[in-house]
Amino acid sequence: MEVLLLGTGSADGWPNPFCRCASCSTAAHVRGQTAALIDDVLVLDCGPEAPRAALRFGRSLAGVRHILFTHGHPDHVGPAALLMRHWTGATEPLDVVGPPSALQQCEHWVGPDDPVRFTTVRAGDRIRLGDYDIRVLAANHGADIGGDAVLYDLESDDGRIFWATDTGPLPDATYAGAAGAGYDAVFLEETFGTYTAHGTEHHDLPGFADTVARLRTVGAVSDTTDVVAIHLSHHNPPEPELAAVLSDSGARPGRDGEVVRVGAGGARPIRTLVLGGARSGKSAHAEALLAAEPAVTYLATGGIREGDSEWAQRVRLHRARRPDSWRTVETTDVASELRSAAHPLLLDCLGTWLTARMDQHRVWDGGALDGVHADIDELVAAWQDCPAHAAAVSNEVGSGVVPATASGRLFRDLLGVLNARMAAASDEVVLMVAGRPLRLPVTAP
Repeated sequence: MEVLLLGTGSADGWPNPFCRCASCSTAAHVRGQTAALIDDVLVLDCGPEAPRAALRFGRSLAGVRHILFTHGHPDHVGPAALLMRHWTGATEPLDVVGPPSALQQCEHWVGPDDPVRFTTVRAGDRIRLGDYDIRVLAANHGADIGGDAVLYDLESDDGRIFWATDTGPLPDATYAGAAGAGYDAVFLEETFGTYTAHGTEHHDLPGFADTVARLRTVGAVSDTTDVVAIHLSHHNPPEPELAAVLSDSGARPGRDGEVVRVGAGGARPIRTLVLGGARSGKSAHAEALLAAEPAVTYLATGGIREGDSEWAQRVRLHRARRPDSWRTVETTDVASELRSAAHPLLLDCLGTWLTARMDQHRVWDGGALDGVHADIDELVAAWQDCPAHAAAVSNEVGSGVVPATASGRLFRDLLGVLNARMAAASDEVVLMVAGRPLRLPVTAP
């Protein structure tokens, strides 16, 4: 099962576009309203931002056959999506499922001949939609809309997930319904972070930790469950601090555009390529991607440069910000490390790796390039075969002035080739500009 997170933010997103608080002004990622696309056929919480988010992440909604709403709040229900679909002349049936507070908003957005089937659900119901067996669980949310908000336990032959947004601390009936589920992934809302005096039907960080702990107690969450915090707002601390707090519960923050694969469909880990110019924040971003992992192998390809104090200082700064649980391996034999990875892995960076391979094959002295291209082939193949989650950092050097030397131009061209091939073999590609990440479309293999 593949879960594409179309949004991981609260109703106002994170950062809030009207706010200048520290959390908003330092946010490295823009999070839209929480929604998800499952296997390109099912949408969870199709709010007003969800259709455009799908396009930004390179996905079409033409194959969607099921839409599930959790409740009627406006960041979760965007009925205009039904009108967009109607304008295409779609003839395939579409199931629209949810509590009354959501469906009542949608019924007037379909034509009399639209192949749309509305199904009202309440906590305790169980329905079958296509390949999915869906259990409807109670939420602690939405008293202002009649208190009919629900959560979804969604299972197919490829895995089982719990979609739990929005809700405060879960009702006892929900723990009973989820007991023994052993979910592959749990997507649990965590809106208010360190602000605990909100008085709303949402989680803050202490409440989130308590909920996850109880889900573990009843067997809904196991050591292998991917617990992802969603519906995040600016009441949370900056992401590195948030990731550290969530990791105490075995959880991590979700990100817009992230693809989570679970069950039989989740056997292949996620590979992320992070590109950027000098001081663009590419290494820090890649490190943040793995910050919640209990153990990470850091592949440092730059090595030690004798007599270069400036380089030594750079290395010291990089090492100082890595968690103590990370293992550093200084090597240019990256392919073997990728193939044998027992833990999530960070490769930093492809530029210094390429320089070392060009040195090895004496390219600067007129040596043939065949050996370098063979090394690139091996690296890309190992990247594809890596059995663990992996992030790779590389320099984006093709946007500046043309290098003045032949060797500089050769390096630029070869690194461009390497970056393009690694991007084609990656699940996610991020371009860092002035410390801000831009997610690039990835063509599905």
